[in-house]
Amino acid sequence: MADYFTNFSLMFSLPSAEAQTYALELAEKASRIREDDEQSEDFPKELADVVEDWSFDTNPDTEEGKPALWLHSSNGGIDATCALIQHLLRKFDPQGRVTFEWSHDCSKPRTDAYGGGAAIVTANEIKSMSTAEWLNQQTA
Repeated sequence: MADYFTNFSLMFSLPSAEAQTYALELAEKASRIREDDEQSEDFPKELADVVEDWSFDTNPDTEEGKPALWLHSSNGGIDATCALIQHLLRKFDPQGRVTFEWSHDCSKPRTDAYGGGAAIVTANEIKSMSTAEWLNQQTA
């Protein structure tokens, strides 16, 4: 049996300690919802739609002396990560932009196991691509 992985790691700067606390509380609520806790009414709808994909870690950190989040995973969660980033940009940095990449890997050689992708997230748009999509476009 082979184990499949989707790996990513990124730092996301926030404008204040309050924004960091808000983000960490959202991540905690999402974890509880995934564990079959009831969803509170104040949990953002756009995040509720992707909570099943919430398979990444959210840790407090600092970047260039500012509060930040370290978002990382070996198990995917790309859609939920993009949604969280977009939600935080809308709330705290409407002109901001975050970019990140991920890789697909496997514990054994498999023809469908390798690749990756990238995303650009703004308050208004999420653009993403995978290497498989790119290859299909190039060979079409």
